Amino acid sequence: MRRLISILFIIALFTSAFNSCKKDDSSGETKNQYNGKTTAQFNPDIEYGTMTDQDGNVYKTITINSKSTNGLGETWMAENLRTTKYNDGYDIPNVTDDVSWANLTTGAYCTYNNTTSADSIATFGLLYNFYTIDSEKIAPSGWHIPTDLEWRRLIQYSGGVTFGGGGMKEAGTMHWAEPNYWGYNSSGFTALPSGFRHYQGLFRLHGKTAEWWSAESLLNTANSYHVGTDGASAPINTTDKRFGYSIRLVKD
Repeated sequence: MRRLISILFIIALFTSAFNSCKKDDSSGETKNQYNGKTTAQFNPDIEYGTMTDQDGNVYKTITINSKSTNGLGETWMAENLRTTKYNDGYDIPNVTDDVSWANLTTGAYCTYNNTTSADSIATFGLLYNFYTIDSEKIAPSGWHIPTDLEWRRLIQYSGGVTFGGGGMKEAGTMHWAEPNYWGYNSSGFTALPSGFRHYQGLFRLHGKTAEWWSAESLLNTANSYHVGTDGASAPINTTDKRFGYSIRLVKD
């Protein structure tokens, strides 16, 4: 009997040690419900890299290297950010109510029309007000919100002021509403029409427009960049910080 008890004790110790060495199944990397579910149509002729945020989301990345970057490569996310956590581990509030969204002066995110569809979130990412950027905690270590200069270099690389939006947009009309003029994704940036949330809380133009924050801001406004289904340019806008826009990050 003592021999049997000893054997069982040894087996229990071995099992405990084995389980402690296993990858934690609750980690963001293994359990993140959005990884691998995007339906975005990436440029098949471009070699993409990857990056991971503080929430365990894994994204494709592209590196642009041309005269527009002064000979220095810049690595961009090729998907919209979808983290629900700051880089210090604290949750970013998910604000669904229109009135609450309109009155925010702190960071928050939402999904378009408050959808809970994993496929939609994986494809289009989340919408953030600019106060998440003001926190300086939205980007994982080694990444940052792009400046106006970095946005201009990306646009120049993608086709210039007149056609850069076309070179940034996902090709075809799987996600973009017709006509998606000049959408051919030569840069690999794969811009998707995630729409936006107005500062009053209303959701607008999913399927027709993409909006991303720049790092440049004033007291109550911030710069953003836009591409639409009916054009090929990528103009800069100045917007109330309470709007909900997409975010792309650039590697430090």
